[in-house]
Amino acid sequence: MKPDVLVTLKALLPTPQGVGVFLSDGLKTIAIFVDPYVAAAITMFAQKVRKPRPLTHDFIVAMLSGFGARATKVVINDLKGDTFFARVYLLQESELGRGVVEIDARPSDSIALAIQQKCPIYVAAGVWDHAEDATWALQQAREQQGGTAAGEGKGDGQ
Repeated sequence: MKPDVLVTLKALLPTPQGVGVFLSDGLKTIAIFVDPYVAAAITMFAQKVRKPRPLTHDFIVAMLSGFGARATKVVINDLKGDTFFARVYLLQESELGRGVVEIDARPSDSIALAIQQKCPIYVAAGVWDHAEDATWALQQAREQQGGTAAGEGKGDGQ
């Protein structure tokens, strides 16, 4: 069984389908299309923007923290048609011991939490192999925008 592929956030680009979140291992890049609201949250976390009030992902992290849990990694674990699926892995530690909890989540929310919590983002090997290489699309968008894209080079997911 091949290991999961560690990826980093390369860019967020507006498209007719929403916002493309480009994830790369340095050789291949995949695009996951997300709604503009979660894309805005990912951008804020990647650029370390301070917010006057907690956003939804801040609230989730505060709740998890209250239970002694934190995100340790995200895995984009499935691809059906054009839809990606993800799992968030939480580590809960208390006086009673440690436990890992795995939660089904949208990739967009998973990526936002990973960037915010500085935990790694992985793509399951089978998903990575099956997903279309979007390196060309990212390069084309960079050329059209003059070389940079929103969120580019920010938040490496680790």
